[in-house]
Amino acid sequence: MGFFDMFTGRKAPPAGTPRQSAEDLRAAFLALNRDSAPFVVSEGGPEGADLVAEWRIVDARWYEIFAKAGLKKGAQVLLRLDEATGEVRNVQRDYTVEWRAGLPNLSFSSESFRGQKVEMSFGTGYAFREEDLRLGQVYEYRFATRELKGPLQEVTAAQGWTWRPVAFGSL
Repeated sequence: MGFFDMFTGRKAPPAGTPRQSAEDLRAAFLALNRDSAPFVVSEGGPEGADLVAEWRIVDARWYEIFAKAGLKKGAQVLLRLDEATGEVRNVQRDYTVEWRAGLPNLSFSSESFRGQKVEMSFGTGYAFREEDLRLGQVYEYRFATRELKGPLQEVTAAQGWTWRPVAFGSL
């Protein structure tokens, strides 16, 4: 990996990895969806994206965890599969999260961010547990953009494609 790639976040597949079709890559991305994952990959999206990966903030199974974590920002990764170049062009869009009565209210900020960045949020909560009235850990969380982008990058490389972050220009 060259300095420019390290600076931009571009990741090429290991040498000799055969490139799969865009349809196979799309299927591999969608196969990342599982109930235990804190993110979801879905079809389509804004700005001409082929796929969108984002935190499951509005999923009933997950929003309580995100609310306890006090998550104030969320992220979407917009993906464009460029079969001609073998690149997964991607851009990150951030949004703010407001919690009202324990439910998330998402809004894209006018002070928006578009590009690439790394963020992390983590914490733990202690309280007296009901079952034995002893002080103990009741939850722990860690949300990092790496947890969202990492599996996407791994699938990209395994399918023989190059992960190409985009900050300026078209997706």
